[in-house]
Amino acid sequence: MRAALVQLSVTDDPAANLPVTVDFIRQAAAGGAGFVLTPECTNLLSSDRALQRAVLAHEDEDATLSALRAEAERLGIWLLIGSLGLKTHDPDGRFANRSFLIGPAGQIVARYDKIHMFDVDVSPTERYRESEAYRPGTKAVLAEAGFARIGMAICYDLRFPQLFRRLSQAGAEVLTLPAAFNDTTGAAHWESLIRARAIENTCFVLAPAQCGTHAAHAGKPRRTHGHSLAVAPWGEVLADGGTEPGVTLVDLDLSRVAEARARVPSITHDRGFDGP
Repeated sequence: MRAALVQLSVTDDPAANLPVTVDFIRQAAAGGAGFVLTPECTNLLSSDRALQRAVLAHEDEDATLSALRAEAERLGIWLLIGSLGLKTHDPDGRFANRSFLIGPAGQIVARYDKIHMFDVDVSPTERYRESEAYRPGTKAVLAEAGFARIGMAICYDLRFPQLFRRLSQAGAEVLTLPAAFNDTTGAAHWESLIRARAIENTCFVLAPAQCGTHAAHAGKPRRTHGHSLAVAPWGEVLADGGTEPGVTLVDLDLSRVAEARARVPSITHDRGFDGP
């Protein structure tokens, strides 16, 4: 299977972001990709809650989701929409940060709502409280894509290895990690953590990312790290998307999952223990 990581630098306008995304997906399919992945926040990246309320839609009304489903069907590809910000019917008005696996007939095969919220103080001047706007998900999702079993995660989930362990032990062969990773923490931790999740779970990890400078957050421009990565089950970086928007192609040999698990079958060796 040839996969493609689509790296975006989205604005806070979903209507402006959509044609850029579609063009990259078409480039990926023209390059032979049968599985195309976009990053977290494919429809917009903004911390302006009033703007989000004005431009986001519920799932059944979202123009980005509808258009990308139609594009997957037209091209006959598997498509992971890394995530979309969507309105929900929750009484507190919080949104969902939801990833979709779309099949070649345009059908929604699986949905995953981001479980772990990015509530951190990156620096004295850079503060994020994702849980104020987004409702955390509560369920891990393993999806059957025909060519592979897909374990779905999003961005900050990367720092919680128990999620990936659960997915790999349930049968995941490919872990998807679409992200809009902060530039500061990305430079320090992104590649190391992705390689660790691949190695300890003997899975491919495909991580399409946002890059560049986006709408201001708390009065200052927001920067994302880029470097969309494809990592093999033995930990090798197969592809790195760099720091500019574009498409990165990578060929996946799924037999490498079984090979890595035969060499180091650690996902079958977990043991319970007492303490501390």
